[in-house]
Amino acid sequence: MFSVGDLAVYPAHGVGVIEAIEQKAIGGNQHTFYIMRILENDMKIMVPKGNAHQVGLRGVMSLEETEEVFTILKEKDVKFTPQAWNRRYREYMDKIKTGSVKDLAVVLRDLYLLQMDKPLSFGEKKMLESAKALLVKEIAIARGMEESAVQKEIEGIFSD
Repeated sequence: MFSVGDLAVYPAHGVGVIEAIEQKAIGGNQHTFYIMRILENDMKIMVPKGNAHQVGLRGVMSLEETEEVFTILKEKDVKFTPQAWNRRYREYMDKIKTGSVKDLAVVLRDLYLLQMDKPLSFGEKKMLESAKALLVKEIAIARGMEESAVQKEIEGIFSD
């Protein structure tokens, strides 16, 4: 469970801060909501406290998890099955929506490696940038680093 002031990660939107915990009446029933502000864009999200786990709301990754993410990103021996970009896009979107930082790292790695072989579709390019932004922000917070330093470290992995 989260308290006011805690940082949390909402799948596909990134790191946010729990600004309030409020009771709201919906359909005659009282429900408790986390009121969360996403750091990247100041968007406010209401997450039902009882559904927080189901929607993938989680705490910021640990230092150990940052190391696991970098291990995934550095794995270069990845086999791609030939498929249309739109099918790949749906698969990657499903991974991003899980909220798993490891799934996010797999998506980022695969798209980086794929673009070395062939041009990415517009949607895949946007997804690559989105996945990178989500990971950079969370790793920077987890490690207490500047986002620009984390971004350089990630980009360095793929510039070899």
